[in-house]
Amino acid sequence: MNKYINQIIKYALENHLIEENEVNYSVNLLLDIFHLNEFHEEDVDADSLYNILDHMLDYAISQHLIEDSITQKDLFDTRIMNAIMPRPSTVQHTFDTLYQQNPVDATNYFYDLAIKSNYIRKNRVDRNIKFTRNNQYGHIDITINLSKPEKDPKAIAAAKLIKKSSYPKCLLCKENVGFAGTLNHPARQTLRLIELDLSGDTYYMQYSPYVYYNEHCIILNKNHVPMKIDHHTFMHLLDFVTIFPHYMLGSNADLPIVGGSILTHDHYQGGRYHFPMEDAKVIKSYTFDGVQVDMMYWPLSTLRLTSSSKEKIVELADKILLKWRNYSDEEVGILAYTDAPHNTITPIARRQGKLYQLDLVLRNNRTTEEYPLGIFHPHQEHHHIKKENIGLIEVMGLAILPARLKEELNEIKSCLLQQHQFDEFEDLDKHRDWYKYLETLDINEENIDDVIEEEVAKKFTAVLENAGVFKMDENGIEHFMRFVESLEETYD
Repeated sequence: MNKYINQIIKYALENHLIEENEVNYSVNLLLDIFHLNEFHEEDVDADSLYNILDHMLDYAISQHLIEDSITQKDLFDTRIMNAIMPRPSTVQHTFDTLYQQNPVDATNYFYDLAIKSNYIRKNRVDRNIKFTRNNQYGHIDITINLSKPEKDPKAIAAAKLIKKSSYPKCLLCKENVGFAGTLNHPARQTLRLIELDLSGDTYYMQYSPYVYYNEHCIILNKNHVPMKIDHHTFMHLLDFVTIFPHYMLGSNADLPIVGGSILTHDHYQGGRYHFPMEDAKVIKSYTFDGVQVDMMYWPLSTLRLTSSSKEKIVELADKILLKWRNYSDEEVGILAYTDAPHNTITPIARRQGKLYQLDLVLRNNRTTEEYPLGIFHPHQEHHHIKKENIGLIEVMGLAILPARLKEELNEIKSCLLQQHQFDEFEDLDKHRDWYKYLETLDINEENIDDVIEEEVAKKFTAVLENAGVFKMDENGIEHFMRFVESLEETYD
């Protein structure tokens, strides 16, 4: 352990996590973590952080400091990294100083810190499966997410015995900074936040530990308040891309089914990534009070507002939101209200040079007996690939598919190549209809990976089409135009 402590201190110095005058402090924190009372400096060779942590975890298990489970190891190695982390105020000061030089320098520093501190477990993120496929809308990006560790049965059982706590209230609360974690709440001792002022409201920027795309950041409200799409949302999004013109920022919708996974805490998601949606073709263009409004050819019904004036975009977005909240078109299954409101918007902001762009994606969360999970939600025949809500990231054309698909798709390939029988694999039963279709295709060992990727991409495209309120056929586009042209009434 003396060697490994020397190695992790060397790593911390070389990666500017600590300064020379903080070495003794960090060493003593590490000695306390491992219940040691002696240390001497050694001249050690550098090693990868993952190797050093693996050795330290092996020692902790051998000394019965932790059990050999993914959850306990994740809690413990985060505690180790906390011993070599800069304080939150130091990170904020460094970020602010770099921002004065260039916003890109500031975010580069902050993102690099998230990786170097193992807050973003890059060794896991790098295992994610990624590919891109062209379709009638341009292209879509597919990822099979392997970066979230699956909890082992022991950890799940142990977590049930823990007394529930309301601190922090959720995973997005600012109180997570420095939180040691529990068996049912991840450790956040390596989490750092950057305070932002968005239109007079306090928000904090952090990076997602699972980085679904490059520099995937989360902007969270200082207060634990529910998601709500309104005038302030549009102001916050456009303010953010003013502060960070190299980033985009969007919000999940504020209703169940069409919203994201956490509706209880107001937050946005952004980052430095070119989403397929940005390249969508324009069906028709309009102009309202100097703002260009493009109807986009995209599976989810999208209006793109473009102007050099933030204020004019916000004013128009307010009118579109109000109009859509109360808009019904029964011919295409859109009802604004039944027993509850159903219409809302998924907004996305970005910069195009000096121009501002705000995409407004029209959403509806109504359910029926035929579609109990949502009319404009992945339909039953696609659930074997994607059953979860279509949130902000997927709206923009990036699929986040479940980790189970890695193994299931490999099993399907082995069956198609006649190396196994389909019924040998119980987990494939949900894919039975799809598999029968795949059997009709011309598949061999050379092309099977390409064919499977192409067919998964087709499935995800179909899922996005399910979520579109106005379908991208002649009838759907005609009804979409009616909605846009109804906006002219607000300017008469």
